[in-house]
Order: sequence, then structure tokens, then C-alpha cells
Amino acid sequence: QVQLVESGGGLVQAGGSLRLSCAASGRTFSMYTMGWFRQAPGKERDFVAAIGWSGDTIYDVKSVKGRFTISRDNAKNMVYLQMNSLQSEDTAVYYCAASVSQYIRTIRPEYWGQGTQVTVSS
Repeated sequence: QVQLVESGGGLVQAGGSLRLSCAASGRTFSMYTMGWFRQAPGKERDFVAAIGWSGDTIYDVKSVKGRFTISRDNAKNMVYLQMNSLQSEDTAVYYCAASVSQYIRTIRPEYWGQGTQVTVSS
């Protein structure tokens, strides 16, 4: 069982930066592929980025275009999403997710956090 708690969301002006954090419980954190997803009002939940246990990463290049960086600290059971050059289109609830599968982008992750709101004002 894994419990995920996100933090770091808030209101930021366009062009600004935010760093989201996800604290995970459980002794086997390093075994999970961790991901960030986001859901804008009236839209589906979309994949943003993921990181494997060894640090390999994948991104939704179309939406983040090198502006976001995902990282993890296995010793602290933490996952981060550094978001730079934020745009109004990035406004959404951001969710941390965990999966035993490396295919977190296409399968439904087993564990989700409660989400943290990110609002970008133009």
C-alpha cells in the first residue's frame, strides 16, 4: 500500500515557476514508477511526466516542451515536479501517482494522491 500527498501548488503569474512535491509512504517506494498527471476543468486527466526507480524519465513533450522536470529522492520517499515558464494552459489540479508498472503513462496507476491546484494567471 502506498499513500501519496502532494504539496506546492498555488497561484502564480504567467512566466513564473512552481515546484510540486509528493510525499510517499511505504518501505518499497523505490520499486515504484512515479508520475505526475493533471486535470483541467472539464477535461480528462492527462499524463505529464514519469520517473522510474533508477531515475529514467519520460515527459509529455507536447505539453511541457522542456519546461518541466521530474525528479525523485528515494531516500526521502519524495517526488518533485519543477515547473518553469508556466502558462495559463498549465492551470489544473496536479496529481501524483505510483505504479508497479513502468507503463504508467498508458495504464491506470494503482495509487493516487488527492491533488494540488495550480493556477496560472495571465
